[in-house]
Amino acid sequence: MKKSLKLSVEDYINGVKSGDRVLLAQAITLIESNSVSHFNLGQKVLRSILPLTGNSVRIAITGSPGVGKSTFINAFGTYLCENGHKVAVLAIDPSSIRTRGSVLGDKTRMEDLSRNENAYIRPSPSAGTLGGVNRKTRETMLLCEAAGFDIILVETVGVGQSEVTARSMTDFFLLLLQPGAGDELQGIKKGAVELADCILINKADGDNLNLANLTKAQYQTALHYILPATDGWHTPVLLASSIEEKGLADVWSCIKDFVENTTKSLVLNKRRNEQKLDWLNSMIDEYLKNRFYNSERIKNIIPKIEDSIINGSITPSAAIQLLIKEYEQIEIAARNK
Repeated sequence: MKKSLKLSVEDYINGVKSGDRVLLAQAITLIESNSVSHFNLGQKVLRSILPLTGNSVRIAITGSPGVGKSTFINAFGTYLCENGHKVAVLAIDPSSIRTRGSVLGDKTRMEDLSRNENAYIRPSPSAGTLGGVNRKTRETMLLCEAAGFDIILVETVGVGQSEVTARSMTDFFLLLLQPGAGDELQGIKKGAVELADCILINKADGDNLNLANLTKAQYQTALHYILPATDGWHTPVLLASSIEEKGLADVWSCIKDFVENTTKSLVLNKRRNEQKLDWLNSMIDEYLKNRFYNSERIKNIIPKIEDSIINGSITPSAAIQLLIKEYEQIEIAARNK
């Protein structure tokens, strides 16, 4: 970040507003930094661009590895760009400390989209900063909106908590399934289905087409027994082929209908307000957790507490009380300085 350190708040703001890709990337790097000075500077930038945010359609896209998320995003994002939209692709990957993020691995399969001048692809790492993936991805989203991107695609690898996280920061939740996924209805997919505003059977082409139609029918039946993810909205099941670029218009039509209906009913406004409060609460939790574990005295005590729990001389519940009392003493001493 040597070059970005020389930039002023106005430089970042003007660069983001003008859609400068280099300055947008530097602004995102700024808010992802661990440095306190970078954090403070980043917050000044975000406060200044807030009036330019909130006008995009925020779409979460999830599905198991191998379902074709990257290929679908490449095709769908390109379709949107060709129809006059500006698309930003972000990624949530809780395992990114090892994998460096799903978009980093899949970007080669988004070749068409990455070359499109109306598209921007950015991985959002999950570890190492205050607020974690929630803060980074949400604030990156705001910067992209201020830069003029009217559609934000948030990709998740689909591993339980990442799906809930994606749901908590987007307007529309799109679940991708493979033909034959109906067998998973009683298993791990039930939770994701309950979050979905649309279920898309991907790879519906060639020999898979008949199986895709069968899977579609199975999920249409199953959805009658599941509460809708969004009030006043019935979750549709659609078919698409990313390779043949079929069904993309149907997906976009579905999303537009969703936005129109939920805007009129004020459900979308309510959802976004709730998401802002969820964001606040998650950052409070993360701040307090970091403050606790970064205390040198707590760091020194924890190994002894762990040994006591392992040898059975103290219960975890009692250990918590000891740690909290110790931390309270630390806070009192800090205030009395």
